[in-house]
Amino acid sequence: MNFDVKNLPTPIYIVDESLLKKNLELLKQVSDATGCKILLAQKAFSMFSEYPLIGEYLQGTTASSLYEARLGREEMKGEVHIFSPAYREDEISEIISLCDHMVFNSFSQLKKYHPVIESSGKKIDCGLRINPEYSEIETDLYNPCIPGSRFGITLTQFEHYLETENLEEINGLHFHTMCEQNSDVLERTVRVVDEKFGKFISKMKWVNFGGGHHITRPDYDIDTLIDSIQFMKEKYGVEVYLEPGEAVALNTGYLVTKVLDTLENGMDIAILDTSAACHMPDVLEMPYRPEVIGAGKPGENPFTYRLGGPTCLAGDVIGDYSFKEPLQPGDTLVFCDMAHYSMVKNNTFNGIGLPAIGAWSPEKGTRIIRQFGYDDFKMRLS
Repeated sequence: MNFDVKNLPTPIYIVDESLLKKNLELLKQVSDATGCKILLAQKAFSMFSEYPLIGEYLQGTTASSLYEARLGREEMKGEVHIFSPAYREDEISEIISLCDHMVFNSFSQLKKYHPVIESSGKKIDCGLRINPEYSEIETDLYNPCIPGSRFGITLTQFEHYLETENLEEINGLHFHTMCEQNSDVLERTVRVVDEKFGKFISKMKWVNFGGGHHITRPDYDIDTLIDSIQFMKEKYGVEVYLEPGEAVALNTGYLVTKVLDTLENGMDIAILDTSAACHMPDVLEMPYRPEVIGAGKPGENPFTYRLGGPTCLAGDVIGDYSFKEPLQPGDTLVFCDMAHYSMVKNNTFNGIGLPAIGAWSPEKGTRIIRQFGYDDFKMRLS
């Protein structure tokens, strides 16, 4: 951690731009080595004050909604792609005006909206999301290939459609079957996609490998990623897209918080001014235990505390941590890896205020980019 936590409003997310730049440089190395295009998946990281920096390294953004598409178009140069399980009729014209690629989740959505695209006069590459019915994700919540999945077109559905229709309107295929995984998983997935959908890929301009690639993780195998990209490009002559979100901001952000109170109920407990439920919801949903600078696992240091938030939710617990000294009200704690998904998924449950957003760089030091107040809570309601 390069910045000084003194005098910061808490809670606050801080992104270290030197670490963000390091991730972006690695992603650009992949792009330069293969000729693939890499897009920022805004669903994971939408801190648009960093978009000018990200745009120096990546080729654009990908969106899951109208608002994300608009944010990508307004704040970052490059291509804007979008995928949705189903598009809204009252938003489709604006989406068309903003996007370069549109990926459809079903043939019915394609047939419904392709005439609208044609009549708009806008040049849009249309794609289909396929479901290769293969995934190595163990948590069902994040697995788009489980039985009954709402994502993508299976091979059986694809072949049935082609009995009476053709693929003239389609420029590319998109698959997203990974979550926080290494490139060996991608290699096996590409083999399945090639085996099942290769005869259709040969008619395409591009293939999108989706996200879930943990490219900037220290143990990630870049060479296997490059081989998988080159395999698809060389066999079919297609352009390859990747759309990582987490990999862009992995290990670049922190959440700074203060201890409000300590108490004892069979163990020592510390109440913080940040909430798992409100400010780091993936801690409860994934679930996972974020690291705290200077803290260890329970029992590793002399003083173990259960860290909890200020909401009324009984399960608003971040985890158990040990410290070298007893915690006191006013002490500052710093959670690691809090840039991706935390900011985009936070909420104001219980009327708990949103954390401020800041950034640090060697050139500019620490700066507070935005702070939130009562109106940000109130205006979500009526």
